[in-house]
Amino acid sequence: MPGPAGRSRHDGRVDKQPLLAEVRRARTADVPGIRALVDTFTEDRRLLAKATVALYEDVQEFFVAVDGERVVGCGALHVLWEDLAEVRTLAVLPGVQGKGVGAALLSRLVENAQELGVRRLFCLTFEVAFFSQHGFVTATEALVGSDVQAELLQSSDEGVAEFLDLERVRPNTLGNTRMLALL
Repeated sequence: MPGPAGRSRHDGRVDKQPLLAEVRRARTADVPGIRALVDTFTEDRRLLAKATVALYEDVQEFFVAVDGERVVGCGALHVLWEDLAEVRTLAVLPGVQGKGVGAALLSRLVENAQELGVRRLFCLTFEVAFFSQHGFVTATEALVGSDVQAELLQSSDEGVAEFLDLERVRPNTLGNTRMLALL
């Protein structure tokens, strides 16, 4: 997962540390690289396994960090409701961590959320220190009211089920911390 990084800027670069990669919207041709990156972190359960078809279905939600043609980082923004979105699948190759790539990806996801009108950004993570450095705090209260929760229960998206902490997906989220940033 992303390591400590310098101060993020809105141009996708990081002050005080060299960025080794370009951050851009993902393309379908990036999915094999995203797949390999996700697989790097699924064995130790830092990321949930995803079917390749799900990565193709969600490619428009992803940004990637590329070094040449090689995907060295990825992250996705999934809108849950009018003012709430989730940072998903934020990952950086181990050999590139600590060089600002994770911070640059998160900065682009935040920028994208703001462009969409999202005011709150949620994540479910083991990387509490990283997200804390970028303005996220532990979420201790419900993030949506009962009326919105009732609507979200109609979603077939597994990530929404995890957000709602439904019993059937609870084993996927054990040990994770719910965090929130206000934009």
